[in-house]
Amino acid sequence: MNLTTVILAAGKGTRMRSKLPKVLHPVAGKPMVQHVIDNAKALGATSTNLVYGHGGELLKQQLGHNEVNWVLQEQQLGTGHAVAVAKEHIGDDDRVLILYGDVPLTKQETLEGLLKATPERGLAVLTVDLADPNGYGRMLRDNGKLVGIVEQKDANEEQLKITEINTGIMACHGGLLKKWLGNLSNSNAQGEYYLTDIVAMAHSEGVEISSSQPSHPMEVEGANNRVQLAQLERAYQGWQAEQLMINGASLADPARIDVRGTVTTGQDVHIDVNVIFEGQVELGDDVVIGPNCVLKDCKIGDGVVIKANTLIEDASVAAKCTLGPYARLRPGAVMEEDSHIGNFVEMKKSRLGKGSKANHLTYLGDAQIGEKVNIGAGTITCNYDGVNKSQTIIGDHAFIGSNSSLVAPVEIGATATVGAGSVVTTNVGDKQLAVARGKQRNLDGWQRPTKKS
Repeated sequence: MNLTTVILAAGKGTRMRSKLPKVLHPVAGKPMVQHVIDNAKALGATSTNLVYGHGGELLKQQLGHNEVNWVLQEQQLGTGHAVAVAKEHIGDDDRVLILYGDVPLTKQETLEGLLKATPERGLAVLTVDLADPNGYGRMLRDNGKLVGIVEQKDANEEQLKITEINTGIMACHGGLLKKWLGNLSNSNAQGEYYLTDIVAMAHSEGVEISSSQPSHPMEVEGANNRVQLAQLERAYQGWQAEQLMINGASLADPARIDVRGTVTTGQDVHIDVNVIFEGQVELGDDVVIGPNCVLKDCKIGDGVVIKANTLIEDASVAAKCTLGPYARLRPGAVMEEDSHIGNFVEMKKSRLGKGSKANHLTYLGDAQIGEKVNIGAGTITCNYDGVNKSQTIIGDHAFIGSNSSLVAPVEIGATATVGAGSVVTTNVGDKQLAVARGKQRNLDGWQRPTKKS
């Protein structure tokens, strides 16, 4: 049976007080609705239908890379109407999963549980019990069996006491769903076509109705304003921190870490406060990360020490390296085993060989650096002539004196030495000493400039 998903994302989100459509506001660094689309893909959906209304151009700009059917809901006439506009994309024998673009935290296993509970020719609803159900539709049961859903504004006093509420997420047989959508009425307090009315229709026809629940109520919370958006963010980050600790990481403060992607860790990893992970990050055993670091799309080997305020993006760091504080690895940077970069050192598209070090105030761009090389403070590989990038190659055991400029393309041989303050423009052979600086002159009787009146 094919799985078809319908994601409702047409709301404007007035209470967000933003030019951005509500579902594009981010949780963990990506739009809320992208979380929902990713879930649909992970579930193996053969068709995903995104029902949109407000901000269509912005939605397509940010979400255009996804394989979805774009379904326009020109008028917002309720959830039943929103699903109905996607009817032509629903097959009679499909299993249809209805999701919401502003409910980003629903876990894949929760949706799998709902689909598993769905009768082959029936309906299943994701419900949750809340201590305070105010504002939500209540689940109506007769001898334990679901018979309908009543919205808050249509509920009587007795029904308002019910604590089991409707999350809106449901799964259904495609042919039955389309038939029920055609029979919806807007005779209610809101004047809208309620998707929830199909539960009563199913009951009246003797169709089997089941339900399941998430492991945590926050999985089914939406965001209508920025306060609620922040609550979703904290809940998500709390879960990520918990998983990191379960996997073998110690966190200085679980409330002060942000995961905006996927992090895998080895054992005995130590993470200080205000660390941000983005994209795909892999940490080996015994990694130590200081405060205020940002790691994005990188692989960190065993025993690496990353000191405070270090940024690593699209880079690879082998075992036993140290970085920082205030170091930066840009895309294409590679540190081989036991290499070291210190404060205010930046690497881009460069390889630092095994046991080599650049401990202070250095820029290494488009460079290939051998083993056991010492890069003195203030060294720059001058890799850009204003039009083209060129490469600097430094052999094993070379020594580059402080405040040197290596003007690429240039090669420094193995065990070569570059004197401090040199501007090197031609190749240096193995074991050679290169001194490339102006001759010093000391002048007597020189007068300093004076300030003009």
